[in-house]
Amino acid sequence: MSRRELDAAGITDPGLRADYQCCRRLNARHGRTYFLATRLLPLERRSAVHALYGFARWADDIVDDLDRRLTPAERDRMLRRLEGDLARGLRTGGGDEPVVRAVADTAERYAIDPTLFADFLASMRSDLSVTDYPTYADLRAYMHGSAAVIGLQMLPVLGTVVPREEAAPHAAALGVAFQLTNFLRDVGEDLDRGRVYLPADLLTAHGVDRPLLEWSRRTGRHDPRVRAAFMAAEALTRRVYREAEPGIAMLDPRVRPCIRTAYVLYGGILDAIARHDYRVLHSRAVVSRGRRAVTAAAGVAQVLGARCRGRLAGASVRPAAGVGREAEAFGGGSAGRE
Repeated sequence: MSRRELDAAGITDPGLRADYQCCRRLNARHGRTYFLATRLLPLERRSAVHALYGFARWADDIVDDLDRRLTPAERDRMLRRLEGDLARGLRTGGGDEPVVRAVADTAERYAIDPTLFADFLASMRSDLSVTDYPTYADLRAYMHGSAAVIGLQMLPVLGTVVPREEAAPHAAALGVAFQLTNFLRDVGEDLDRGRVYLPADLLTAHGVDRPLLEWSRRTGRHDPRVRAAFMAAEALTRRVYREAEPGIAMLDPRVRPCIRTAYVLYGGILDAIARHDYRVLHSRAVVSRGRRAVTAAAGVAQVLGARCRGRLAGASVRPAAGVGREAEAFGGGSAGRE
């Protein structure tokens, strides 16, 4: 399947194909929900999404260093090397790392704003020293680089039926919604790494602080104040999903099933958290295989319907650069951690 994706995208250089395949493997291994949704995209756009995910995953793994073998200073040096490698790659199309070569090629093909990558790496670097966020406004500033820019990077790849700037706020909100979902799901694991991503003002409003979270994590005991805070975090996240949802209809009809599937599956994580009584400090909430399969099947049906409607009537889509012949049927010739 990866060969078909690369062929459809017009990626012919053997070395570059290997770079994109590396990104695809990262997506398949680490981003199960994201990878499942990506398979609903038109073939010619999947490789670009894998490249964007692969680069983000590579940087995130440097910061998290799950084996804890590296000091913060060593991780900072690695991140700065990656930043320099990307800057050169965006200028020249090369790069030392496969993920850099692939994402630089994607950025050129789709004319992705380089400042989005700079903002992303700035937020990644802050993770090396910042361990909590006093207010939701502080967290949103961090999430601009760590999540919103991912949605904005995706937008040129996905294509829109409205001016891109109209869809951009919704794409950014979707990236934030996904990350807030991850923050709530992974609050225990993040606490083990010394980080609390839920904003302190939200926690304090319910009588929760870091020591209480650490006590609950350590003892396995559940506190009603923690439950109330996590319920508030869920409600906050669902509000951001509602901000994002109108943007799905602004996308190229052929990519809407992919984004809708990701939207539903990530929302399903919140449902799972609620069903488990918000005990995310003690266990990881996941969407069942059955629900994932049903949602994916619905996405496939939507894909087939969009293709059929496109053949019969066409649509006026603002095309992304280099999307291939299939995009012409629509009037010529976008979506961290999971």
